[in-house]
Amino acid sequence: MALDRITLSTFRNHVGTQLDGARQLNLLVGENGAGKTNVLEALSLFAPGRGMRRAALADMASHLGKGGFAASVTLDIGDGGEPVKLGTGMAPERPGRRIVQVNGAEATAISLGEWLAMGWLTPAMDRLFADSAGARRRYMDRLAVALEPAHARNASRYEAAHRERNKLLSDEREPDPTWLDSIEAQMAEVGAALAQGRARLVGALSHRLAELPEAPFARPLLSYDPGGELTCEALASQLRGGRARDRAAQRTLSGPHRDELGVVMAGKHMPAAECSTGEQKAMLVAITLAHAELAARGRPGVLLLDEVAAHLDPLRREALFDRLRASGTQVWLTGTERAPFDAILDEAATWRVTGGTVERL
Repeated sequence: MALDRITLSTFRNHVGTQLDGARQLNLLVGENGAGKTNVLEALSLFAPGRGMRRAALADMASHLGKGGFAASVTLDIGDGGEPVKLGTGMAPERPGRRIVQVNGAEATAISLGEWLAMGWLTPAMDRLFADSAGARRRYMDRLAVALEPAHARNASRYEAAHRERNKLLSDEREPDPTWLDSIEAQMAEVGAALAQGRARLVGALSHRLAELPEAPFARPLLSYDPGGELTCEALASQLRGGRARDRAAQRTLSGPHRDELGVVMAGKHMPAAECSTGEQKAMLVAITLAHAELAARGRPGVLLLDEVAAHLDPLRREALFDRLRASGTQVWLTGTERAPFDAILDEAATWRVTGGTVERL
């Protein structure tokens, strides 16, 4: 068990919700629009980043909260250690600014990655392989953070330096070479670390996926193309040599922000984007499960699965539940009815969600 005593206050349609007695497997059941996914979204805020919906903070606050919201959890860190109280939210008087606390002390959102290894799979991710390269880079980085918390800081610092360089390149005035040198040095340092983290992630996932049978979930073959050497020196040289071209384009045309995650279905040797919707879903499930197993080897792991079982046949559902039991991570699942989860009802903590209220079953 990782999380317990989950409290939501004026978060979306949850005015005041508390979930106690969580187990390794946890199930939220209710009609569409009842607020099941809202609970998962609140839990996803205990990872670095913008949560599973990438929504603005203001959109998460209920109109009953006067523009603010709060979420808190108790984290069991195991090994007899004292539970840790994590909190996040937004105060009405500080709109747009996220508040994070660890045991009552103010902290940063990036620091949450040091406490939890968080992952999720949602219906919106079904189009990942047909989406933009940027969406797949964000996906890689989110998975990498769950394995290496420092990756979040590298991604944040690179993004800030990248914005600053683009700002200089697009200015009417000729950029100061000394200032460009400084920014490019930072981009090269954190960019190399960022690319190396992505490469380690893809390598670890590929190794784990290769150990698994192709059935019942389609096995994906992963590749990462960083577009050059993964060293600080190589990236610095690339940026310096591309100044004239980048100045003409008014943006940076090389670097980790241009990288791509390649996915091919092993059984057909077909790019994931060309596979059927069902095959793409099966590959996403395979990646999600392999990642959860890797993440659980370090910090406490939490996996959020929104409406995943309803789209699987009985054989794949049984395989999914077996893998989740063995993963060592805490799992939160949602569904509109209990029937698809019959195989785990005896062991799962189950709640019914109705109009933003939660009742233990």
